[in-house]
Amino acid sequence: MKELVLIIEDDKALHKMLSFALEQEGYKSLIAEDLKSAHRHFQVHKPDIILLDLGLPDGDGKSFIKMVRHEVTTPIIILSARNDEKEIVTSLDMGADDYVTKPFSMHELFARMRSAYRRASGLNSSSPILTCGSLSIDTQLHSAYKHTQLLKLTPTEFNLLKYCMLHPNQVLVHARLLKEVWGVGYQQEMQYLRTFINSLRKKIEDDPTRPHYIMTEMGIGYRFFCENSSYPKE
Repeated sequence: MKELVLIIEDDKALHKMLSFALEQEGYKSLIAEDLKSAHRHFQVHKPDIILLDLGLPDGDGKSFIKMVRHEVTTPIIILSARNDEKEIVTSLDMGADDYVTKPFSMHELFARMRSAYRRASGLNSSSPILTCGSLSIDTQLHSAYKHTQLLKLTPTEFNLLKYCMLHPNQVLVHARLLKEVWGVGYQQEMQYLRTFINSLRKKIEDDPTRPHYIMTEMGIGYRFFCENSSYPKE
């Protein structure tokens, strides 16, 4: 049985379209047009995935993110016409898993939903072997391969690649990457991140100037693109 999706969107035409498309894919859906009804649906029905518009008639959607994150790790995907980088980064830092800017394709949205739900379900955390396309890493042996060729990565490059592969197709903001890979106190060291991203691209990309894996989210961070991530069990 497919997951229950809570759609928090005050545009009637859009939320009807979303509900119809989701149900065609086998999902169940609930609709909330404001924060008050969103809170009620969330508490009563415990949705598996949340699609959230930021601009709601009775408040800012970011307050809903904060409330959810105090309780659960339910995937939250922002659907927003706002294209302001600061707004997006703030929402992601508050706990949103991803954002999709309006207008968007349903194909893209479904892919983002599957990826977010897979991460939240913990399906990628139990195995030491991570694969994506021609790349694979063994997190226990600290080795990485492109096809069958061993990649000569520094410890920092390996940790950066590992973190990206553990979060496929997810927007990773600059400060989050710096904190998780380098540690607390490095969130402002943008040069560290740019340097190592460029170095890693040279080792894993066929053409570093036209990357396939590490995509830049301008002014926000990076996204590790992977359409066939695999996390086999031991």
